[in-house]
Amino acid sequence: MTDDATPAPDEITGGSDDAANTEAEIEALRGEIAALREQTLRYAADAENTKRRAERDANNARAFAIEKFARDLLGVADNLARALQHTPREAEDPAVKNLAVGLEMTEKELLAAFERNGLKRLDPPRGAKFDPHLHQAVMEQPAGDVGPGAVLQVLQTGYELFGRIVRPAMVVVSAKGSAGAAPADPVAANPYAHPEGEPDGVGAAIDKTA
Repeated sequence: MTDDATPAPDEITGGSDDAANTEAEIEALRGEIAALREQTLRYAADAENTKRRAERDANNARAFAIEKFARDLLGVADNLARALQHTPREAEDPAVKNLAVGLEMTEKELLAAFERNGLKRLDPPRGAKFDPHLHQAVMEQPAGDVGPGAVLQVLQTGYELFGRIVRPAMVVVSAKGSAGAAPADPVAANPYAHPEGEPDGVGAAIDKTA
C-alpha cells in the first residue's frame, strides 16, 4: 500500500533546485553589494581628490594675484625693521620714545596684515637645520656650539605666500668641521613648506664672497 504523504522523486528534485537557485541569487546579490561598495569608495576618493585640487588651485590663483604686491611690500617691512634697529628705545626724549613706539606698532600691524593674507615670515632660529627650499646661504663660518649645516644668523628675513617662496631667508650657515650638536630639523609653518614645482636647491649654492 502506497503512503500518499511520501513526496514523489520529482518533488524532491524540484526543492533542491529551488534551494540552489536561492543560494545563487544570494551570492549574486552579495557580489553586487561588494561592487557597489567599491564603486562608492572610489567615487568618494575621487571627490576628495577633486576638492583638494580645487583648494590648491584656488590658493595658487590667489597667490599669483597678490605675489607682486606682496614683493613690493617686503621692502617696506625691511625698512621698518632697519629703522627699529637704529631707534634708541631707552632715549629720554619723549619724541624719540614715541617714534620708537610708533615704529613698533606699525611693524606689528604690517606683519599681522601679512599673516592675514597668507604671507608668512621665514626666520629660522640659530641652530636650525639649513633648508635649501626655504633658505639661501650667503656665507659660511665655523661654529663651536652647533654642527655643520646649521643656521648661524639670519641676514634677511624670508617670506612664503601660501607655501610659495616669495623670498628665501638669507642666512649664514656653519661650515664643515664645526663642533657642536647636529642641527635640529626645521619646523614647517604650513603643509606647503616645500611646494611642488619649487626648484631643488633654491639656496643651496653658498656665496663665499659675501
